[in-house]
Amino acid sequence: MRRLPLLACLALPLPALAEEPVMVQPAQGAVQPTAQPPAANPELEQRLADSERQRTELAAQPAQQDNSQDEARIARLTQENQRLKLQLREAQANQPPRLLTEQQTWYVTGAGTALLAFILGMLSRGRRRSRREWIN
Repeated sequence: MRRLPLLACLALPLPALAEEPVMVQPAQGAVQPTAQPPAANPELEQRLADSERQRTELAAQPAQQDNSQDEARIARLTQENQRLKLQLREAQANQPPRLLTEQQTWYVTGAGTALLAFILGMLSRGRRRSRREWIN
């Protein structure tokens, strides 16, 4: 019951912190931008065209170099992958067969644990042959 007014007090400042959208009114005397830019210097236009052409050539050139480097790297890695697969097959062929499978190993481990628990229980019982009562 006491938490409700506290939560209401904490929630009140949140709407006050929200920003209100600001409406910008264009000035009546402002100059509207024209659709066509003013005529530029023809020398600058020529330099811009040359610069764009050089940029596209340079952008295409590293892509071709990277492509050839990537193809060489892919070929090398493919050969290495085939060599490693062959080594793995040889190592698996030379490996002696396993005595137990994984499932059999877990079964033997569980049986050993049960046998060990049974033996420890018998040893901890001692030599008492009489039946002991827990309730007096």
